[in-house]
Amino acid sequence: MKKYLFFLMVAFGVFNAYAEGVVLSDSYVADDTSSDVATTEEPFVAPQTSNNYSESEQIRPAVKNTLFNDLSDPLFMIADDHFLTDSYINSYDEKLRFGQYVGYGINRNLSIHANMLYQWDLSGHHENGFSSTEFGGIYRMSNGLNNSAHIISDALFGLKLWGSSRVRTPEYADSTYYAGIRFGRQYAGVTLAGTIKSTWVFDDTRGLSYLDFAPEAYFRFQYDWRAGIGFDIRKSTNTHLLKNQEWLNLKLLRQYGNTQYVGHVDYEFEDNEFQFGADLKILF
Repeated sequence: MKKYLFFLMVAFGVFNAYAEGVVLSDSYVADDTSSDVATTEEPFVAPQTSNNYSESEQIRPAVKNTLFNDLSDPLFMIADDHFLTDSYINSYDEKLRFGQYVGYGINRNLSIHANMLYQWDLSGHHENGFSSTEFGGIYRMSNGLNNSAHIISDALFGLKLWGSSRVRTPEYADSTYYAGIRFGRQYAGVTLAGTIKSTWVFDDTRGLSYLDFAPEAYFRFQYDWRAGIGFDIRKSTNTHLLKNQEWLNLKLLRQYGNTQYVGHVDYEFEDNEFQFGADLKILF
């Protein structure tokens, strides 16, 4: 465990140094419109690196590649009166898990979502069914513009209900509640973020809770490609029902306007198992 944390601190130090350099390099926009520069796409600009937008443009900027439509950014927030859909599939432990997420931005500081999950068991144990329906929200406590460190912080909250009695994995059990906080900083070319989330599981036969700490680095490669690397360190209060886990998460995605195609592979160190998945995210 200590070697993973040491590696994580060194890696994030390198990422932070890289990000500072990206801010300096991406803040420059050439003003020569008489050549090919006039036909090239505008570079990505994070809100705290430029104050040239009006207030309305900061809320809903028109530039193609901005934080407004970078749907997989770990600090992404749905803008007011917009919908986000995420259709996804994961394969892990001889099970296929399908999901449909729908989120809505109420205002610049609050969004709500619903998330329906279905599990198809390929192992022959017949743990098939709708594992749960999740309802939750994100509240933006700090947008990073009013503090010298430009740190963004969000509160996370939600619950899962109506899980099938045949789907017994703790992450998909019914009567599940969670609360947490995510925080980080967005640069022009990279976002550094971390999430701390506590989850409580209650049903007729068991009860447990687990804590997730998930740091992540998310890179933007102008203009269409994104990549992310992160860790999820999970601690459980009942290791007989849910083991302690240490995940390495890697993702690569392509952006087309307000649509993202995402592929990811995750590795769990304790059991030496892989998880594969794909997402289709669309912002309306």
